[in-house]
Amino acid sequence: MVSFTAGTTFIIMRKSNTQKIGEVISDYLRELNIEKKVTETRLLNSWPVIVGPTIARQTEKLYIRNGVFYIHLTSPVLRNELSYMKTRIMEVLNEEAGEKIIKKVVLR
Repeated sequence: MVSFTAGTTFIIMRKSNTQKIGEVISDYLRELNIEKKVTETRLLNSWPVIVGPTIARQTEKLYIRNGVFYIHLTSPVLRNELSYMKTRIMEVLNEEAGEKIIKKVVLR
């Protein structure tokens, strides 16, 4: 409270419940229990950016089920090469997600 003159008191109020729109959307998605699914979809959509166009073109199908990231590839040679990088792929995917969503990577 601030007093400017004797006997007159003014109350200065500020909105203390203001939030950024991103926080509001995140909270809403969490309440609907779909935040994890939205993050998984974002990961799937960012696959070409993460691995580059060459590997993305060799990818037939991607999906996430129970924390396992499944990658179906058209090239057995590429599948073999990526098998040595599964741990790194998992780390990059989790960094992209901002949390540990992917627990395992399966190449097919």
